Amino acid sequence: MAETQYYGTGRRKTSTARVYLRPGTGEIQINRKPFDQYFPNEALRMIIRQPLQLTETASKFDILVNVAGGGPAGQAGAVRHGITRALMEFNADLRPTLKQAGLVTRDPRIKERKKYGQKGARKRFQFSKR
Repeated sequence: MAETQYYGTGRRKTSTARVYLRPGTGEIQINRKPFDQYFPNEALRMIIRQPLQLTETASKFDILVNVAGGGPAGQAGAVRHGITRALMEFNADLRPTLKQAGLVTRDPRIKERKKYGQKGARKRFQFSKR
């Protein structure tokens, strides 16, 4: 018997998260590790739980996540975006609530590339008139 599951892809900076929601008790596993072990920072855990608390679905699903690329903050943002998309696949009526909180929109801010002949993306070498 194929158990129902809902899928969402989340992205943030250079991180990509593949999120699977399955009916369960609220257990979260990230890259086959317990949630608290993968994200020891409480602020990042709070970011990830946001869409679940907002829609009051925290104890309805077991969440399996595969996340790659970027650092902890980018990965947390990607997981949150993925959970949001999976929740919308589960129930489209949740979209207005999630949209109101600003969780549906993909955050487009990424690192700007360094330009040739310059010190960085925006910084220039000091100008000398003589």
